[in-house]
Amino acid sequence: MTGQEKHAIIFTCEHAGNDIPESLSGYFQNQQTVLHSHRGWDPGAWEVASYLAAGLNASLFGTFTSRLVIETNRSHDSPQLFSEFTNSLSNDKKEQLIREYYLPYRTNIESVIHHHAKPVVHLSIHSFTPTWNGAVRNVDIGLLFDPTRKRELEFCTLLRDTLQKQNPALTIKFNDPYKGTDDGFTTYLRTKFLDDNYVGIEIEINQKFFESGELAVIEEALLKALKDDY
Repeated sequence: MTGQEKHAIIFTCEHAGNDIPESLSGYFQNQQTVLHSHRGWDPGAWEVASYLAAGLNASLFGTFTSRLVIETNRSHDSPQLFSEFTNSLSNDKKEQLIREYYLPYRTNIESVIHHHAKPVVHLSIHSFTPTWNGAVRNVDIGLLFDPTRKRELEFCTLLRDTLQKQNPALTIKFNDPYKGTDDGFTTYLRTKFLDDNYVGIEIEINQKFFESGELAVIEEALLKALKDDY
């Protein structure tokens, strides 16, 4: 990305854990299987985010409350903000969850970006299941961004090309397995910051690397590529 030395980098992880507040434990009785599945969190995402942030001496933010409590990677008015476990809560309890878990996380990061002296590259780290609806997902690393934003396109193109040169066996795709313009935290932040001031990228990592104990392969590849490019 041209002029990268003029940018700051921050890492976030919206699905870092699957914690359930004690006050809601009754709603999740006998749901350990779901909580430990991809529905409850993004396995491996926090490990990767922590590794990269440490390696680049960058700021790191994460939320460990399960996405099944409240989905911090969705808009405030999204029908997916609450799961089937919390959607039946009273409006007062929902507003309390928004005040305690949703707004503090998102508002803090937005404030950090706003007050940063340099334009910010925001890398939001996620992971995805190797198969979906019985179909194998043929992607190892997905780079999700808004292709109409020039700096995001430049950043992802350079990162993909560098990763591919270093690790030709990796399958790296743009806006796959999800679209970078779908409802998400980076999509929201693009409405708050101009292209020149904010580059918001979701990095999606195939959970097969977490399941096989080979997550270090992805961590090392991403860190080397970011060091080379950033």
